[in-house]
Amino acid sequence: FSSAAHLEQHDFLKGAPHRKHPGVTNLKTVRLPEQLQVAAQSVLKSDLSEKAHKLSNFLWSRKRATETSQLREKGVLLEKKFLEQERDIHTGGFKIKRVLSELRRTTYHRTPLRYDEDLGLVYMAARLAGGYAAVLRALNEIKKRDPVFVPYSLLDFGSGLGTGTWASHTLWGDSLKEYVCVDSSGDMNTLAEQLLRGGNDVDNPVIKQVYFRQFLPVSPKVQFDLVIAAFSLSELATLDERLNVIFTLWRKTNSYLVLVENGTKDGHQILMEARDTILKREDDVKHDLRRPSIFAPCTHELPCPKLIKQHVVPCNFSQFYYPLPLLKSQERQQEKLSYLIISRSDEEKPQKTERWYMARLISQVRRRPRHVQCQLCCANGELKQLAVTARCHGKDMYRCARSSDWGDLLPVFHAEDDNTENKTR
Repeated sequence: FSSAAHLEQHDFLKGAPHRKHPGVTNLKTVRLPEQLQVAAQSVLKSDLSEKAHKLSNFLWSRKRATETSQLREKGVLLEKKFLEQERDIHTGGFKIKRVLSELRRTTYHRTPLRYDEDLGLVYMAARLAGGYAAVLRALNEIKKRDPVFVPYSLLDFGSGLGTGTWASHTLWGDSLKEYVCVDSSGDMNTLAEQLLRGGNDVDNPVIKQVYFRQFLPVSPKVQFDLVIAAFSLSELATLDERLNVIFTLWRKTNSYLVLVENGTKDGHQILMEARDTILKREDDVKHDLRRPSIFAPCTHELPCPKLIKQHVVPCNFSQFYYPLPLLKSQERQQEKLSYLIISRSDEEKPQKTERWYMARLISQVRRRPRHVQCQLCCANGELKQLAVTARCHGKDMYRCARSSDWGDLLPVFHAEDDNTENKTR
């Protein structure tokens, strides 16, 4: 390493110790705010742990509904297959009923959920703590990397129990003055209000200026500094519905749009649909000419390399949290989430002149004697396996790698790219 490159690394650290380098965005084990936990325990009077476990499993394994176009394609292929089979065994009488029967048998049937009060309570027991931890983890990326951002207004679409409001208040409670929660379920809005009031009917909410709606604000000119949609796009039945909502939410975004879903293949693909929609349709927005810029977790705006691979693996991250104390066991649990943050950018993309770029750690970091195994999503849109050593990459990058975890950003220095490319295969 040249001394100039070594100084560049120190400049990247900005005086911080390696364990707190600017790419560290992970949180330690998350606890619910005490007032929210007390309120939830007050509202959840009966033992719902068994139902909560079943609902968690159901929501995790749930997939998107099969689109009409996909059904048509599948039907055409089945029809060809059955016609060929009948030609081979010289029988006539091919019937369309056989195709329809096979389609019914092999197609995933999505069950719509109606969030009434009873299901809302089970959802609270199942998902309040995990949902809060996931949203807080995503929002912390903004708090850490853009410390001058002070939101005044929040729009939470598909707000459910209000975890987006609580997480935003945890990080920016001093500046936020308006919280608009939109959920089509009136019962969920009522439960969310109850939690804000500490679980009782006293009209003194913990967080003030929270407004509940069942529909999105109509005016396209009304924007919010921070827009959140957590675990709500996956509740929409069709691709058209999701894309319309995504575009509407982007129009309403003044600074940051934050989308969070389960860390499954479907959750990740829903977010990639949103990413492509906003990047490709940016010219459709007439009243706000600032371009969209991918803030996190992607370090580029190229196609997701995880979706290009033959064996698709979701891009997801992990956040530990303490569950609601409904059972005697209070062991911490793990939330697997996929998220996407898009910001509005005033300027053209600057030409990068630094000697380093940021890459995202997309799996567990394996610390070994004298080297660190990292899997990275790089700024050139490629996945890279990198064995970071002090000898090849310099002490600063090596110590940053040892201090980083799955989901953090890691500085990768251009000076070493040519030397390390062969070692990363």
